[in-house]
Amino acid sequence: MDLVLIESLRVDTVIGVYDWERTMTQTLVLDLELATDIRPAAADDAIDKTLDYAAISERIAEFAASQAFELVETFAERLAERLREEFNIPWLGLTVRKPGAVPTASAVGVRIERGSREEAVS
Repeated sequence: MDLVLIESLRVDTVIGVYDWERTMTQTLVLDLELATDIRPAAADDAIDKTLDYAAISERIAEFAASQAFELVETFAERLAERLREEFNIPWLGLTVRKPGAVPTASAVGVRIERGSREEAVS
């Protein structure tokens, strides 16, 4: 299994459980591991045969800008579903961090894995 990486992607969204958080956008920081087989793309040097990280990053930014969730957990789950469906990703690892949410921590967040690694290999 090969992985396409997107690290420290910053997106702005409405996120939070407190009323004051619902009136503004906040920055989330995302790390993604996206399973694919890069050999067909590498053989032909063809972007259309791999996961286009620029297109995926743009889609994530659009998703974040158009959504409003209370929980980082909900953001992560819905984004993972959307990416797997739209880009035909058999397995992904997603970390979502919310900087500044806890004053004594640099960030809080969640890390999820969705899909099947076995499906990504076959």
